[in-house]
Amino acid sequence: MVLQAVAERQEAAGHGWALDRDLRPVKQRVFNLAARGLVELAGREDRAELSAWEGRAVRWAARPTSCGHDLLLYSRLRPQPVPDEPGPGLRRVELILAQMTALRLFVALADRLRLPPADGLAERVRAARREAGTNRHVLYLSPEQMESVAYGFWLHRMSGSALEANRFARDYNVAHDPAPATEAPACTPSTSAAIARRVACGRDGTHVRSGSDQGA
Repeated sequence: MVLQAVAERQEAAGHGWALDRDLRPVKQRVFNLAARGLVELAGREDRAELSAWEGRAVRWAARPTSCGHDLLLYSRLRPQPVPDEPGPGLRRVELILAQMTALRLFVALADRLRLPPADGLAERVRAARREAGTNRHVLYLSPEQMESVAYGFWLHRMSGSALEANRFARDYNVAHDPAPATEAPACTPSTSAAIARRVACGRDGTHVRSGSDQGA
């Protein structure tokens, strides 16, 4: 990649420019990048300073523009395409756009959830690709990630839309079913006493006489 070569030469040089001597074989391609706004060509004053630095005539020099720098960074960090076939223990999953939107929200809330997405799910979501012809987003997920996706869709269903969870359960037979809450603990002696006092007293705090008291 010519832009990468320009950036590497710039970083290696003490003056911050990639010089003509180092890039002579790809000169025209460097100039094409300049025409696209990805590299900056040194002006007359800069070339004069570079010539003095180098002790020779520098005819041209280049360095990445801000857009060129950002393009290189993005290219290095963008998700890599996933293989066409799932790896060992992974299952191919196809999601419609509404499901992907809900799943991206679930992943985005990872740091704030008590039950965050399963390990590696965020990377799988970022690496998902849209399959031409079907308009489905393809992911390859482990069983733990499948369960985590079902939980995310359950959150989405409970907050208003059941389509995503219902479709996932129908297609992959995976759904989140919350465990029932545990029963309340039995009353402690002090709690029982407090309840007895409330039963024995009226709303105004006066004593309510029992049947034995009334007969006395």
